[in-house]
Amino acid sequence: MADDAAPQPLSPLDAVDSTVSHSARIWNYWLGGKDNYDVDRRVGDEILTYVPELVRSARADRHFLARAVRYLAAEAGVRQFLDIGTGLPTVDNTHEVAQRVAPESRIVYVDNDPLVLTHAHALLTSTPEGATAYIDADVRDPAAIVREAAATLDFDRPVAITMLGILNFVLDDDQAQDIVHRLLDSVPPGSHLVISHPTTEVDGEAMTGAVGYWNSQGTAPMRLRTRDELARLLDRVTLAEPGVVSCSRWRPQDDAGLGRIADVTHFCGVGAKP
Repeated sequence: MADDAAPQPLSPLDAVDSTVSHSARIWNYWLGGKDNYDVDRRVGDEILTYVPELVRSARADRHFLARAVRYLAAEAGVRQFLDIGTGLPTVDNTHEVAQRVAPESRIVYVDNDPLVLTHAHALLTSTPEGATAYIDADVRDPAAIVREAAATLDFDRPVAITMLGILNFVLDDDQAQDIVHRLLDSVPPGSHLVISHPTTEVDGEAMTGAVGYWNSQGTAPMRLRTRDELARLLDRVTLAEPGVVSCSRWRPQDDAGLGRIADVTHFCGVGAKP
């Protein structure tokens, strides 16, 4: 008898290509996670032959996120977070840090990777007092991000926009700056911007080689920026001390578990919209 049953809809994981490496899964591998494939581990290991310190940089970037969110929730009084370029969930995700300080915090995660989508729906859950939502959108379409995030966030009240390791996939400087400006235009004064970005400031020659290898793999191309180029992306906010620095040096006193501090290849900044 012929099978005339209607085809089942594809799950998000059906769209995952496990034959091509992906930055979120490589990052997960470097952080010690298990949500990655052989190709991610192979490419990740090859990149580390150029810059072995990238594992330390990945962890410093993650520690920076926790410190920045804690600062925004505890000291700046922010209760809404728009996390663009979420990546795969791991320890101390944005909502966990924010809601430990203020359980009523509301968080919207933004990514466009189906594997991230699946894990976000399963793992990124809110406190009863607050809210956590996930939207599938691209950083290059800030209008869509704001439109969909408005179902959870009140854009008449301050919002912290976090963009860790995402603007390096926007190759054109003017486009990257325009994206940041359009996002800032959507939020009121008192909102904040958090950016981290791989740079040429530490191990510049090795990092350039690593990015060249990455871009040869057929995945989303990325680029490095200098400290001054990163500062340009933060030109419409008033920077919190210590300004644009290596992620390991942004308020390290707030993280007793860091141990010895060394510069890493990711730089960062946190600032308030006047």
